[in-house]
Amino acid sequence: MKKSVEIIGFPIISISAGEEIGKVKSIVINPEKGSVDFLTVEHEDWQVSVKAIPFQKIIGIGEYAITVESSHSILDLNEIPIANQLINKKVSITGARVMTRVGELVGEITEYYVNETNGQIISVDVSTAEQNNFEVSSEYIITYGENLIILNEEFSTREVETREVEKAPSQVESKKTLHFSTTANQERVDDLDRKQDELLEGKQATKNIVNSQGETVVTKGAVLTKSEIDQLKQYGPSVMVELSMNVK
Repeated sequence: MKKSVEIIGFPIISISAGEEIGKVKSIVINPEKGSVDFLTVEHEDWQVSVKAIPFQKIIGIGEYAITVESSHSILDLNEIPIANQLINKKVSITGARVMTRVGELVGEITEYYVNETNGQIISVDVSTAEQNNFEVSSEYIITYGENLIILNEEFSTREVETREVEKAPSQVESKKTLHFSTTANQERVDDLDRKQDELLEGKQATKNIVNSQGETVVTKGAVLTKSEIDQLKQYGPSVMVELSMNVK
């Protein structure tokens, strides 16, 4: 398991040549899979072209470097259109806000952890407004957005085992249990759902809202009614969050 900060900026070593062939510039997230699919690479000799390594080409991520078989593992982005598509989605986990499916803001992500073997995101560290720091397993994450992460209902109905995030390498981790207001009971969840309806009812959409199939479910300028809001819930949390952020 590796922190993102233990990957970005790391030197990339070619095993066959026995030399450094670049450094990791950024991590490219696949939001549908919840994984790291590519690492973009920078090198002082590359002035224009942008290059990347498919995560599956990585031999190992060690304490001091990332190893690949050869320089042929680094590809020009023109050769891998999927990497361009993922980069354009601009999914950045660190700094993203965390929200539950029922619309409660939980906190902000300060770090995330990656399985160095397959690139899967294992968990994220979250900091709340009250400066509580805790870890959330990726099993609770249902949506990776550009600047927003959505958690599922299971997170809203369980106690969350948490740990104090490391502030220094020598600091010893400690575990604690944190209770959120969103985990109180079903009555609380229903109350939040009702409040969301009240906040949206009578508001005007400032842009077209589309579902996961790309279909427009709310047109720009539409004034929302209670029945329309109830119908929109069938499209899932991503539509409701997008709608909440684009009304006046």
